[in-house]
Amino acid sequence: MVDDIETSFREAIDAGKINGAVICATDAKGFFVYDKALGERTLLSGEKRPQQLDDVLYLASATKLIATIAALQCVEDGLLTLTGDLSSIAPELAAKQVITGLSEDGETPLLEPQARPVTLEMLLTHSAGVTYYFLDPLVARWREKYAPPPGNEPRPVEEVFNYPLGFQPGAGWMYGPGLDWAGRVIERVTGHTLCEHMQQRIFDPLGITDAQFYPVTRDDLRARLVDLNPHDPEALGRAVVGGNGGDINKLTRGDFGGHGLFMPGADYIKVLRSLLANDGKLLKPATADDMFQHHLNPKATAGFQAALASPAGVFFRVGTDLETKAGHGLGGLLTLQDIDGWYGDRTLTWGGGMTLAWFIDRKNDLCGIGAIQTALPMDGDVVTALKQTFRHDIYRKHATWKKQQAS
Repeated sequence: MVDDIETSFREAIDAGKINGAVICATDAKGFFVYDKALGERTLLSGEKRPQQLDDVLYLASATKLIATIAALQCVEDGLLTLTGDLSSIAPELAAKQVITGLSEDGETPLLEPQARPVTLEMLLTHSAGVTYYFLDPLVARWREKYAPPPGNEPRPVEEVFNYPLGFQPGAGWMYGPGLDWAGRVIERVTGHTLCEHMQQRIFDPLGITDAQFYPVTRDDLRARLVDLNPHDPEALGRAVVGGNGGDINKLTRGDFGGHGLFMPGADYIKVLRSLLANDGKLLKPATADDMFQHHLNPKATAGFQAALASPAGVFFRVGTDLETKAGHGLGGLLTLQDIDGWYGDRTLTWGGGMTLAWFIDRKNDLCGIGAIQTALPMDGDVVTALKQTFRHDIYRKHATWKKQQAS
């Protein structure tokens, strides 16, 4: 039996595994449209309301695509280049040393200077050496030994991600806070906050008025926050990341381009569709085309392939098989082959936390976002299966629609 969105998601809701979902998909011209809000959300009072398409979602790492667009706009404006040295703009990055191992007693991390400068392209493709500490044992060891306890005071990007590089810039690949650093670079060269830049250059051109970085303070948005509920009274987005991971929002001050954005799925699909159509509203056509090219050098590509094959690779592959030829574009994983009945060559895809998935498939003229509102504690197997149902069933629905149009 083929899994379809309506049946699979309803069964998960009835079983108490998820609370609901928002799913939006479209083609470039908006002829094919699939918009679905399923299930319920719970208010702080305990009152339940049907899930709505304009409910405000925590994007988690789906923020990274929006920050990538903002960075590329700065390149188009002549404020940055993809391959230029960022030392003068982000001296904190330039000052970071690189962890190479541990001392003989296994206690002290060994450090060496950077062999080459960090570039914007490296930050956008997770090849700069800035990694999430929980994905790099050596960085985690350094953080445990030398970093001061986080405390309760929110901190900016420079202080939250103050640890050394996990590898030489451009010489490897590991998922990390590169887009958070890119966000600070954007702020420094534009003189605006990241949210201000995004509102003026990304959201306004697409008619998006309901986006805000954590903490969401607008009363009209807070009333529609899925994550403002009895399980998450601070609206940290805990359900999106599967539990306590949303606590990073409590520790951050300012706009974090790697994880901090809240907006409706019905608005996020507008961004995906603009890139799918290459309509020039956000980026020049050539710049948008460049997002769908492989941007890792041979050493970084080898590191990327090793990461895909590692125990954590299931997260980095975002629903694709290990056998699928894949690279890294500007914004996410890039398929480098056609997959029968599914993603076309040069499909760009990533997600957010444990529960959100998005894709842009220019070859097959389709894009989509699936945002699952999981129940806590999260059933990871159920959520993973539902994300795959979303990814595949949207293609089946699109194919059925095309046959209907041709008949």
